Formats: sequence, structure tokens, C-alpha cells
Amino acid sequence: MITVGYRRERPIATQGDGTLLAEGARFSETIAHLAKSTFIPKGVYRFRSHLEANTQQADCLAKGMGRLAAERA
Repeated sequence: MITVGYRRERPIATQGDGTLLAEGARFSETIAHLAKSTFIPKGVYRFRSHLEANTQQADCLAKGMGRLAAERA
């Protein structure tokens, strides 16, 4: 097994100063701006196979990305 990188565990603070809260809020805001939608309409979908489900997902993604590109141009 290969270990790539490392993660430092932050110590639990007895007195919070708000820096971690602000950092978490910035992270949440960044994640929220990444994608507004998955481009798949809401609803319940029943597929006969995984291939059919993957095809529908790819089609919705392609249409959504095309719409975004047209809006940005």
C-alpha cells in the first residue's frame, strides 16, 4: 500500500475563537458555487439496466454543460 500525502488532525480547542467556523463557512460557500445543479430533472427514475441509467445521466450532463457554455458565451 502506498500512502500519498498526510493529514494533520487538529487539536480540540477548549476556547473557540471562530477561525475554524469562518474556514468552514468559506469551504461551504466554495462548494455551493461549484455546481448549481446536477442537470438531472427531479423525479423518480426506474431503469431496466445500469447502462440505461448511465446513458440518461450522460445525456443530462451533456445537455446541461451545453446550456452552461451557451450562457457563458
